[in-house]
Amino acid sequence: MNFPISSLNRWFTCIIIIIFLSGINHVYAQQKQYKAGCIAFYNLENLFDTIDDPQTDDAEYLPNGPSKWNTERYNLKLQHMSEAISQIGDEMVKGGPTIIGLSEMENKQVLVDLIHQPALKNAGYDIVHYDSPDKRGVDVALLYKPSVFKVIASKATPLHVPWRKDFRTRDQLVVSGLFDGEPMSVIVNHWPSRGQGPEYRAEAAKLTRHLADSLMQLDAKAKIIIMGDLNDDPIDPSLTQFLGAKEKSKT
Repeated sequence: MNFPISSLNRWFTCIIIIIFLSGINHVYAQQKQYKAGCIAFYNLENLFDTIDDPQTDDAEYLPNGPSKWNTERYNLKLQHMSEAISQIGDEMVKGGPTIIGLSEMENKQVLVDLIHQPALKNAGYDIVHYDSPDKRGVDVALLYKPSVFKVIASKATPLHVPWRKDFRTRDQLVVSGLFDGEPMSVIVNHWPSRGQGPEYRAEAAKLTRHLADSLMQLDAKAKIIIMGDLNDDPIDPSLTQFLGAKEKSKT
């Protein structure tokens, strides 16, 4: 199976997918009406709290660190990020995305703080999050509305690089469930940075492909959405060769 490449450009921090969920036939009009749901991805751009975590390298985002991070700045960032998320897909679906993959958050608590902001507190989001082994402590996660997307299973898979046993980066998060009753899986990514060589993102792409293939072994017609900050361009080998993404899918 080839994956469509249209939403994978690394220059965009936000991906929006409008899903038309279910058709209702109206005999009198011979037309079909649809409900729409929004699926998105957003990079939170280093959403750190102000508390020192001895297990990670979070010194930059402490009150005495280079960024002079404090409670006031943290709360302002939460406000801005929550307002931006609440408006994603607004032209078709009000109330924020049904599902949104996220990257660059320090821990689950910052996500709890995020979804309790005034702009999001009525959206009813729940959280899927695992602490990753990334040296800076940043993770990937998924917010979802349980009223539309029922999570059945989730798993975070670490990326192992054969020639660097000490390499630590973000996990890849797989969440499977029922989207308005339809089986669907989401793979949330944050591949190694451009500062690392392309071979690191090639390994990340191989892992993503393996996770997708595993889902398709269970269901050959599985609906899979791959999203994230891939840190590569659509024409780069990580996507075209190792992930197997194509401009247009033949299936």
